[in-house]
Amino acid sequence: MKKLFTFIAVCFMWGWKALSTGAKVATNLVVLLSLLFLFSLFFFHPQTKVPNGAALVLALEGNIVEQRSAIDPMARIINKFVGTPVHEETLLQDILDAVNSAADDERIKLLVLSPSGLKNVGLNQLRDIGQAIERFKNSGKVVIAGDDTFNQSQYYLAAFADEIYLNPMGSIDLHGFGVFRLYFKELIDKLNIKLHVFRVGTFKSALEPFLRDNMSPAAKEANRQWLTQLWTTYCRDIGKQRGLPIELINNFINNLDLFLEKAHGDGAAMALNVGLIDGLKTHRQLDDYLSSLVGRDDNGSGFKKISLYDYLNTITPSYSDHSADSPAVGIIVAQGNIVNGQGSVGQIGADTLILQIRKARENKNIKAVVLRIDSGGGSAFASERIRQELLFTQDAGKPVVISMGTLAASGAYWLSADADAILASPVTLTGSIGIFGAVPTFEQALARAGIFSDGIGTTSLAGGISITRELPSALSRSLQMGVEHGYQQFIGIVAKGRKLPLSRVEEIAEGRVWDGKTALEIGLIDGTGSLEDAVDRASELAGLDSPTGIYIDFPSTFFSSLQQFGSVAVQKILYSSILPSPLAVVTRQVRQQFDFILEQPDPKNMYAHSLLSSSTIDF
Repeated sequence: MKKLFTFIAVCFMWGWKALSTGAKVATNLVVLLSLLFLFSLFFFHPQTKVPNGAALVLALEGNIVEQRSAIDPMARIINKFVGTPVHEETLLQDILDAVNSAADDERIKLLVLSPSGLKNVGLNQLRDIGQAIERFKNSGKVVIAGDDTFNQSQYYLAAFADEIYLNPMGSIDLHGFGVFRLYFKELIDKLNIKLHVFRVGTFKSALEPFLRDNMSPAAKEANRQWLTQLWTTYCRDIGKQRGLPIELINNFINNLDLFLEKAHGDGAAMALNVGLIDGLKTHRQLDDYLSSLVGRDDNGSGFKKISLYDYLNTITPSYSDHSADSPAVGIIVAQGNIVNGQGSVGQIGADTLILQIRKARENKNIKAVVLRIDSGGGSAFASERIRQELLFTQDAGKPVVISMGTLAASGAYWLSADADAILASPVTLTGSIGIFGAVPTFEQALARAGIFSDGIGTTSLAGGISITRELPSALSRSLQMGVEHGYQQFIGIVAKGRKLPLSRVEEIAEGRVWDGKTALEIGLIDGTGSLEDAVDRASELAGLDSPTGIYIDFPSTFFSSLQQFGSVAVQKILYSSILPSPLAVVTRQVRQQFDFILEQPDPKNMYAHSLLSSSTIDF
């Protein structure tokens, strides 16, 4: 019996070891296979074949951006894993490269525009894409636009097509441009918050949301000027493409109800009657029509086509993201509010941008720098630090050219003023030369709740600025003088950098925002042009025979990328899931307007910011 128990024990022991070893081996195999799978997603790209005589489908999705955020690569991984498109943003340069390449690609016969997935996009970006579509048409090829609905931005792109088709149940939403903000004065009064404001400039309206419950007449005057310029450009562009007078477009919008009544309430028929589209087609009808132009695909499931994202795998991008091994222009993209430190997703961190500029300056093959900026400004201190780094680069003999995107105002203009050349789109928003400071204190709100702050110090300013105590009058006056000094510094930088009389800068400053066309007329920029034009100008200034652009990226680690991805994910969960939908929208807009103060406050409490962003401008 004892031998039997011993035998059973030995068998159990060896069996347990076998199971334990097998489990470890299985676990290691799973981990290894997972790593190989992730590796293949990142680095393995199956060869894409472009069908002969196919249509390139420009089905734009998400926001059009100058630089991808941390979440986009993860989105692409998810897309490959589950086979479902999850593109949250599309790179502007990718679109331009694809359309320009397709114009000379004998395999591409047709361009199909389907922009219903397009979200936030600047008018300057739309115009750049439109110009690329024009070049495509000039190559003798046809452009067809077709979708269920078109909003204002989507229709602008569709207008460049030779033919536009709308779903019979669809509609086109044209309503004009506007700028809208949230105003908090009554809320601040109800909460007994004291907001100490320090500013310079008649048109510096960045603090109005805290001081008023509506937009001031001065702000309305300034906003009306650039809104009118941009809207006129929009109407002129689509009017030219569709053969429609500007008056008809405005009349259609202002009397929408009358036009809709004539179409018996049918929005699609109304669009056809006005001439905004060429016909009404269902999905099946549109597919059959496109098939008649390019033929069916191999599976016979639809017209012969290739998507933008697949086509990008077959072409060489205009600008490389690899190290330069020959003379080149370094391209740095800066997008978001300007803050001190490294910044987070959607921000321009001064430390991060300075390291990128330094990297370009120290690279012997980088002969000039193009800073592509899209920002409403932010911290005055951070803007000045970036400007100083750009000056060091110029002193090192490397020209600096600023390429302005949708918005390059206030702090973004501060750091741009000394550049060798500034180029912008006619519809870029820039200027906003002004400074403000704001310090909220909560002593009254705390007192209402029965909480008081008291103590003693060696001087009247002991303890400095505290949100729990009243702001000392001497400190308040000092902050105002600091803002006034900062404003004089700002206009002095602009006068010197733009070679303008100080009196002239004072006339066009005071926080007023200007459109790119007007900015050129008053001397704030040197010319109009795209990123490509800026690279050409930088190459010319550096004496390069041929313009070659290299993206200068800030070197990031796996953990920093993971941290950024986590930051974006948390924000999405917070705004989309936890908060009710209307509250999430309000919270997101407040954060977009004021994250440059909330996350990385300026050391001197001074800000050069226009408060314009995609959340406050209705394009």
